[in-house]
Amino acid sequence: MKKYILLCCLLSTSLFGQQILPLRERAALIYEIQKERIEKLLPKLMQEQNIDLWVLITREYNEDPVVKTLLPPTWLNARRRTIVVFSKTKAGMDAVAITRYNFGKNIRSIWNKEEEPNQWKALADYIQSQNPNRIGVNISEHYGLADGLVKTDYDGMMNALPKRLQNRVVSAETLAVRWIETRTPREMTLFGQLTEITHNIIAEAFSTQVITAGVTTTEDVVWWLREKVVSLGLDTWFHPTVDVQRSGKSDLYAFDGKSKYDVILPGDLLHCDFGITYLTLNTDCQELAYVLKPEETDAPDFLKEALKKGNAVQDYLTTNFKTGSTGNESLRMAIADSKAAGLRPQIYTHPLGLFGHSAGTTFGMWDAQEGIPGSGDHPLYEDTVYAIELNATVYLSAWEKDIRIMLEEPGFYGKEGFRYVNGRQTKLLLVGSKASHLE
Repeated sequence: MKKYILLCCLLSTSLFGQQILPLRERAALIYEIQKERIEKLLPKLMQEQNIDLWVLITREYNEDPVVKTLLPPTWLNARRRTIVVFSKTKAGMDAVAITRYNFGKNIRSIWNKEEEPNQWKALADYIQSQNPNRIGVNISEHYGLADGLVKTDYDGMMNALPKRLQNRVVSAETLAVRWIETRTPREMTLFGQLTEITHNIIAEAFSTQVITAGVTTTEDVVWWLREKVVSLGLDTWFHPTVDVQRSGKSDLYAFDGKSKYDVILPGDLLHCDFGITYLTLNTDCQELAYVLKPEETDAPDFLKEALKKGNAVQDYLTTNFKTGSTGNESLRMAIADSKAAGLRPQIYTHPLGLFGHSAGTTFGMWDAQEGIPGSGDHPLYEDTVYAIELNATVYLSAWEKDIRIMLEEPGFYGKEGFRYVNGRQTKLLLVGSKASHLE
């Protein structure tokens, strides 16, 4: 293995100035974030969605995705059957667990198994004591992340409830989506740091520290990215990809590498798709780099102009973000505006946050440019983050072919409108140069 593959194998606690916390400090911070979300955010969301009591039921190794967002940082999985209940009260929020143990530091257990051996009866007794009008459970047609209640547990709860309370059980689909998609100010501070770390890793990967033109393969860079993340004590939420486009005839959608082991050459346009997980949040970035030829100090103008067309599609999408509009509506307007400007867009932007492909409104998929029923009909809310993922097809006369400018950057939508979490790519990374590529 080439020595450049081993450059990142020593554990590091920082990357270009961004501190990466040790595990113990991460756990303490995650507890604080979860406590703030339960006590300050959740009551607002339950009021917004008119849910009085929210029941989450899951079992070890078969966790409800919403429960995963609440797992104490010292729990890697749920334990036995875990039941968590949030009850909206005049005082705020009563967060309890019908479990053998406290659910971490933020949710206390109220089940005494010696006094009431039947866990379902204990749940029913608590629900009756709260007398809620609307009881939310995680069942959903359109969102897998909001459909975490399995039939066995649904039957167990319903069989234990008296009929008058059974009739009050409703889907908590939108509440679950709102919980997953909404970011707090503290989370956004962390999101900016996380995205900067992601950008810095990509910048290092697309440099001569890692790439030797004519020697390094795209697969070498892929595994360098994986090793780099591990060396920093972080995780990837998906296996990254690295590919090339270059002059010469080729199938647009197969790219120009004959295999995943394609050797990177001078004059190549490189592309990566890469994201990491840290402090319960996820990034998702696609960036482009040009491999300088020996006589070059900059990328060709035709590639710079192509990147501008990708940036223009980004602008047509994000300027159509409006509170209350749906992803399908924004998608249709963005595609129409882009085409009117002479661009050839393809948009597949998705929510980003507690999950990589997260819950919230969706702006198309690569094979659904007309919109998506269900998730695409969810309205755009403030304090949400999206992976602005799209491409523009551009014909290069110098290469006598179409290429795709594929871009993806985390973007935040809030009261002041849209902004990128940590900038976006407006200049090609140059393999062999230290030029900045973010605005």
